Formats: sequence, C-alpha cells, structure tokens
Amino acid sequence: MTYRLVADLAMVVHFTFLAYVVVGGFVAWRWRRTIWAHLAVVCWALLSVTAGVDCPLTVLEDWGRRGAGLPALPRSGFIDHYIEGVIYPEQYSGVVRLALAAVVTVSYAGYVLRRP
Repeated sequence: MTYRLVADLAMVVHFTFLAYVVVGGFVAWRWRRTIWAHLAVVCWALLSVTAGVDCPLTVLEDWGRRGAGLPALPRSGFIDHYIEGVIYPEQYSGVVRLALAAVVTVSYAGYVLRRP
C-alpha cells in the first residue's frame, strides 16, 4: 500500500508541476514574486525535454510502481505514458510543445506589461 501511495502521489505532483509550467506565468501576474519559481520550473522543463534529463518525479513514481507490483513506466517516461497518445495524438507533440511555449511566452509578455 505504501509503494502505491508513493507512486500515486508522485503522479499527482507531476501533473501539478506540468500545470504550473503552463499557467505559472499567469499566476505571477497576481503574485509577482512567483515569477522566479516559474522561471526555475520552465528551465527544468526545457532541460528535461531538450537534454533528456530524467525527472526525479518520474523516477520516484517508477520506484513506487515497481514496489507495488505494478508495471514500470515506459522508458520514454511520464509524458509518453500519461499524456502523449492519451490527451493528443503522438504525431502532434511538436505542435503541442510549440503551443505551450507560446502560452508561456504570452504569460511572460503580460507579466512585463502588467507593471504594478
């Protein structure tokens, strides 16, 4: 039961992290100091996607899944398992990444233009 709880919590935190990657810039419009946390999160996401650095949340979830007797996450990781091919077709991953980058860029533009 403990391993399954670790795996499930890691998955929930991972989805929360990804949501923050997308909307965190808009959150900073209201709470301006959070922009630094969002910049760190975006840098980590970029590093993970471009350099293939393993995310600790993926490693933790995989550990919990194995300990609970569940199948491991695929070698391609969290996004391939839960998002690509589930929420949108895999062949559109480049378009989706560009759209998400555009959302983050718009949020940063709004942050800069929205001076207190």
